Amino acid sequence: MPEIITKLYDADSLEHISSLFGSFDSNIKLMEKELDVRIIARGVTLKVEGVAPNVDCAMHAIDSLLNIIRKGDELTEQNVRYAITMAQEGSSLTVEALSDDYVCITAKGKPIKAKTLGQKQYVKTIRENTVTFGIGPAGTGKTFLAVALAVEAFRKKEVSRIILTRPAVEAGEKLGFLPGDLQNKVDPYLRPLYDAMFEMMGSENYQKYLERNQIEVAPLAYMRGRTLDDAFIILDEAQNTTPEQMKMFLTRIGFGSKVVVTGDVTQIDLPDGKYSGLKDAIRILKDVEGLDFMWLTQKDVVRHPLVQRIIAAYEKNTKPKGGNTK
Repeated sequence: MPEIITKLYDADSLEHISSLFGSFDSNIKLMEKELDVRIIARGVTLKVEGVAPNVDCAMHAIDSLLNIIRKGDELTEQNVRYAITMAQEGSSLTVEALSDDYVCITAKGKPIKAKTLGQKQYVKTIRENTVTFGIGPAGTGKTFLAVALAVEAFRKKEVSRIILTRPAVEAGEKLGFLPGDLQNKVDPYLRPLYDAMFEMMGSENYQKYLERNQIEVAPLAYMRGRTLDDAFIILDEAQNTTPEQMKMFLTRIGFGSKVVVTGDVTQIDLPDGKYSGLKDAIRILKDVEGLDFMWLTQKDVVRHPLVQRIIAAYEKNTKPKGGNTK
C-alpha cells in the first residue's frame, strides 16, 4: 500500500486562498480529482495529502497558480488544467510565465495573451520569421493569435495593411447552392477571420480600414497575379490548398511583408486524389532560411476540455483519406 504523506503550503493571504479555490471550490475540486489528492485550507496554510508523486505535482501546480494570482490575473479552468498538466509532466516551467507578455489589446481593452507554452512559442516564432507555418488541431489559437499579431503590427505601423485569406473548399456543402453573388457565397468560409478582426479592432474601425483597403479579407483565388508588399498576410485553413495554390500564394510575398500560414493536416477537405498543399510545403520547405514551422498539439487547445478529448479520440481512429495521397 503506497504511503500517504502530507505537505504544507503557506499562501500570502486569505484573499489569495479564496481566488485559488475558485467559485464553489471548483479549482481545488478539479486538482483533487485530476491528481488524486486531498487539499484542505487552514487559514492561509494549505494541507495537501496523498501519495508522494501526486502531492509533489499538486504543490507545483498550487505554486504556479498562486503566482498567477499574485500578478493580479484571474484563474480560469483552462489555466488550472494546464498547470496540472505541466506539473504531471514534470516541467520546470510554470504557467504564470505566460502572463508576462501580451500580444495585443482588443477593442474592448482586453489583453490577448498566449495561454500555453506552445502558443507562447508560436507567437515568438511569428515575430522572428518572415514566414511561419502554424500547424495544429482545432482550438489551439492558430488563427486568433495570428490575427492578434497582425493587428499589433498594423497599430505599430510595421505594416500598412492586413490581408486575410482562405481557400474556399467545401466541407460537405456546395458553393453553387449557397444564395447570393460570389462574395456572399465565400463569406461563410471567411467568417472566422471576420470574427477575429471584429474582436481585435471593433466593427467600426474594421469597416473604416476595409473601405480604405488597409484590410482585405478574400478567398485565396483573389491573390493570383499580385505582389503583396508591406503587409501582414494570413493564409488560414491551408490544409485545403493544392500544391499549386500554396506555391502561388507563397510567391506573392513582397518586401516588408510577414506571412502566417495556418492549418490542420488532420482536417483535409480536398477531394480524394488531391494532395494537400500544406503537407507538400512541410516536405519541400523544411530547410528554407527565414521560414519556420510551429507545431501545436492537443495540449495547446484552449476551448472546452472536451475538445482535447475529442481530438485525442479522433487521432487514435484516423483513417487515410484522399487529401493524404498524391
